Amino acid sequence: MENAGYCNDSFSSLQSGTSDEDMVEIAGATLDFSSTDDVPPLDRDYVSGYPAYGSGTDCTNGAPKLMDLLDEPLPGVGTYEDFNTIDWVREKSKDRDRHREIASKSKESTWALMKSVSDAFSGWLLMLLIGLMSGALAGGIDISAHWMTDLKDGVCLNGFWFNHEHCCWNSNETTFVERDRCPQWKTWAELILGTAEGSFAYIVNYLMYVCWALLFAFLAVSLVRAFAPYACGSGIPEIKTILSGFIIRGYLGKWTLVIKTITLVLAVSSGLSLGKEGPLVHVACCCGNILCHVFTKYRKNEAKRREVLSAAAAVGVSVAFGAPIGGVLFSLEEVSYYFPLKTLWRSFFAALVAAFTLRSINPFGNSRLVLFYVEFHSPWHLLELVPFVLLGIFGGLWGAFFIRANIAWCRRRKTTRLGHYPVLEVLLVTAVTALLAFPNEYTRMSTSELISELFNDCTPLDSSKLCDYINSNETKSSNELPDRPAGLNVYMAMWQLALALVFKMVITVVTFGMKVPSGLFIPSMAVGAIAGRLLGVGMEQLAYYHHDWVIFRGWCSPGADCITPGLYAMVGAAACLGGVTRMTVSLVVIMFELTGGLEYIVPLMAAAMTSKWVADALGREGIYEAHIRLNGYPFLEAKEEFSHKTLAMDVMRPRRSDPPLSVLTQDSMSVEDVETLIAETSYSGFPVVVSHESQRLVGFVLRRDLTISIENARRRQDGIVSTSRVFFTEYIPPQPPSSPAPLKLRPIMDLSPFTVTDQTAMEIVVDIFRKLGLRQCLVTHNGRLLGIITKKDILKHMAQMANRDPDSILFN
Repeated sequence: MENAGYCNDSFSSLQSGTSDEDMVEIAGATLDFSSTDDVPPLDRDYVSGYPAYGSGTDCTNGAPKLMDLLDEPLPGVGTYEDFNTIDWVREKSKDRDRHREIASKSKESTWALMKSVSDAFSGWLLMLLIGLMSGALAGGIDISAHWMTDLKDGVCLNGFWFNHEHCCWNSNETTFVERDRCPQWKTWAELILGTAEGSFAYIVNYLMYVCWALLFAFLAVSLVRAFAPYACGSGIPEIKTILSGFIIRGYLGKWTLVIKTITLVLAVSSGLSLGKEGPLVHVACCCGNILCHVFTKYRKNEAKRREVLSAAAAVGVSVAFGAPIGGVLFSLEEVSYYFPLKTLWRSFFAALVAAFTLRSINPFGNSRLVLFYVEFHSPWHLLELVPFVLLGIFGGLWGAFFIRANIAWCRRRKTTRLGHYPVLEVLLVTAVTALLAFPNEYTRMSTSELISELFNDCTPLDSSKLCDYINSNETKSSNELPDRPAGLNVYMAMWQLALALVFKMVITVVTFGMKVPSGLFIPSMAVGAIAGRLLGVGMEQLAYYHHDWVIFRGWCSPGADCITPGLYAMVGAAACLGGVTRMTVSLVVIMFELTGGLEYIVPLMAAAMTSKWVADALGREGIYEAHIRLNGYPFLEAKEEFSHKTLAMDVMRPRRSDPPLSVLTQDSMSVEDVETLIAETSYSGFPVVVSHESQRLVGFVLRRDLTISIENARRRQDGIVSTSRVFFTEYIPPQPPSSPAPLKLRPIMDLSPFTVTDQTAMEIVVDIFRKLGLRQCLVTHNGRLLGIITKKDILKHMAQMANRDPDSILFN
């Protein structure tokens, strides 16, 4: 499938007279999906007839028999153009009408009762299917990414499909101390040169590592460019926008699912500073959207489908971290726009099924669902809240820095020639990452392995550099060790971790937003875990050498196990992730589900809240909201307060210098007049008034419904010509015998459009738009139509009030 609009290839191909605006920017790339086969705008299997708000009777008084076009469903009526916002009120009204009809018919026959039960059960069945499909895909992604990551280092002679760990599991010659070494696993230097020692072997392994990384990255960006441009990036900003009611056709389609799944494995395996957690939310939402087409009530109703997508977002986090409860809270706190109580239960059920499926696959090979299982042997002390809060401050500062730096880099990518060469950019960043990462063992390993190593609590059997302490004669038990002086390898590891910290902080800024699937959770956690481990080891050594200081006296006696550096790494990871995403409740729950460290909730809460306060003081937006604003998506952030004293008349269109508002009259326009108005304007809908003179409001009709109804009337109704009069009234007056047949379009008109007066405070208007999900609101004065306010007008006004560029808002 060819997508000519990828990156800068086609700006003109997006020009559309029927969409609210012309272009959509996804992760810095201008995309053309007008030819997508995922969800065609007029697909007869997809669209449904739109039940009228008010029914009119045929009273033609001798005129030729008039066909009511909506007695039978018209394909396309009641659906939406691409890059438009859905009408939440209308969609909920359609669902209530459908539910009433099913409930009334269920009393008539046993078959109708069975259909009613099937309809009620379909939502739970859909959640089951989403959980099973998402869990299976996540398990496959985890296993494939682990194998391909190890492929950069070497290959298993027993079978190339075994990763390093599985290869050595089957070996009888593996020792506990050197459990990562076995004769069956060969590095590339051993295969090519026959030896693993020496400078030549190092160079061969170095070159093979870089070559495999470049190959994986090239395949990832090439597949994204050729088949599914929407598969790049994290996906969470776009999913938040879609859940708020915006339509991006193809973003959750089958091609996007296939390509995102494949390229996510390739991107993670390439060693780039990115994670798979954010893209897994996108993958789960693709599964939810595709499975929605199996069930009629979700296929034909955009609001119902968004309830399913909210649950799918919870499933994505559940399979990404093995955290079903955290996934539900993440969807509720961070992603969802509309989250009724029944969606909460269904999200919980779907996340449970997905977690069970992932546990059955056992991709980590440890019979545990958690990604980073920890088992700390000493409790934390109240005075340790001070360094935990310091980690929270660091996380907030890092989050604010990262958001500003990443948005500045992405804006540069969008506005310069850098954005014209996505493949070259990915290859350059991959080459730099691989060249700098290989010499440092903490950047060479996968980010998940690094975090697991940093969370680890040292035991007598650990052979890691981080656990190379000088042993004393004092022993507590087999697992609990007293604080000891650090050995030479610990100091060396600290220097390597300090360099890894700087490297991760810089390279993640450049990596996030490239044209490959890229998540932010794991890289952010890695930055915090490194900082936390450094601070933890520092505190441990202070406690050992200066246990008589005031802060240690009374609770840290000589020879006691006082400080756990792994706990500091865990708290630092939560702080940095919170600083970047501004998550709080869901973050803490995800962290204790992720690690199994239930007793460390208070340190995690302290760090998460501190990082959010510090980051909010430096900038109100999280990374996802910042990318939504950068791309100009029509998203009204519920967390953003509107405190300006402006009125509806200050925001509405038309302004005093603008031409008058384009309206339809209820009974004085011909088909030709209506078609001319449609051709000369690009508005998504038109108010209907009694007459041009009175401007008394009657209703509102959508452009798409109007166009489809007229086209169908010309084909199906005899006598409809350009001079036929269009009526939006309930009764049609008698027509002269020689006049052409009239066209009745009252059934497609919304008889109760939302209106406000010109003196309504904009604070109230914004609140109405947020809570009801409106597309537009009409402004009246004493019943006379004055103008219209769309979501785009509100976003432009809010941008002006915040001294931002109002033209950055691309859509209605």
